[in-house]
Amino acid sequence: MLDHSSRPVATHPLTEMLRGLKIEGVDYVRCRMTEPWGLVFPARPKAQFHFVAERGCWLRTLDNAWVRLEPGDAVLLPRGAEHALASSPDAFPAPVENCQFEPVCCGILDTCSGGNSNGEETVLFGAGMTFNLDSQHPLLLMMPELMQMHELATDEPAIPHLLEAMTSELALDRVGAGGMLTRLADVVAAALIRNWVEKGCGSAGWVAAARDPGIGRVLAAIHRDPTKDWTVEALANVMHASRSAFALRFANVVGQTPARYVAQLRMQEAKQWLVRDRLKIAVVARRLGYESEAAFSRAFKRIIGAPPSHFRATLTAASSGEQPGSTAP
Repeated sequence: MLDHSSRPVATHPLTEMLRGLKIEGVDYVRCRMTEPWGLVFPARPKAQFHFVAERGCWLRTLDNAWVRLEPGDAVLLPRGAEHALASSPDAFPAPVENCQFEPVCCGILDTCSGGNSNGEETVLFGAGMTFNLDSQHPLLLMMPELMQMHELATDEPAIPHLLEAMTSELALDRVGAGGMLTRLADVVAAALIRNWVEKGCGSAGWVAAARDPGIGRVLAAIHRDPTKDWTVEALANVMHASRSAFALRFANVVGQTPARYVAQLRMQEAKQWLVRDRLKIAVVARRLGYESEAAFSRAFKRIIGAPPSHFRATLTAASSGEQPGSTAP
């Protein structure tokens, strides 16, 4: 009798792509809105998420079209693009800053009321989520500006329970509530992205990449080991294709050349090491296989737009309380 317990479990490409995506902070809000109401959410350097818990509402998309959201629907704006929610398209949305939020704990806000007491009430859950990756990271650039999930509560039945748990953390105001909310938001974000990909709510970027067996394997390999010196030939071998066929397919699905994608991912990884792990530039250069710090710095600046020394100086200034480039008295 064969023992299958030691066989490796096949990993979906999306799992490898999302493995390094984490949430480092979350601003959570619950809104109870009575008709008529409208809110404009300005562009923010954070992902923004909304879940419609009770009674539907309308979403003004990036092209100024109004889309109906029913209870159980959700939207995710990975790069925090401006948008609006309202009880109807003819409601006059007001800037969200003008709404009266009630602080609950750890800087987290709970309730927002609008309209009048006789109007129908809509209950929304929302969050501003800070990813651990830079907004220019290839993983985030492959996401669309707006991801809509219809019937999310049906497809992902755990979502309402997760949101209830987040609400409970708010209400109890216990020690560590902020950390608990961040962990719960991690699961919510992963479920949102998975649902969007599985439903095929698009024809490019993540959907195409995750559904293409060959490109999916390649992206999984790159994200599994971004520090490896990936050549086009090595990546083509992962896909079991010729170099020319692979390069053309990759560019059509992902939207850029394999070399460009790998270079961006490697330098974003390097930026994480510099900023998050506070590694020295020379150490980062060696990790990525560069023979000299100067060669690494040139490549880093070409991709990121600033030399690695800029981020080291920013860290030093932040530690000392100075502004980058300032002169100590």
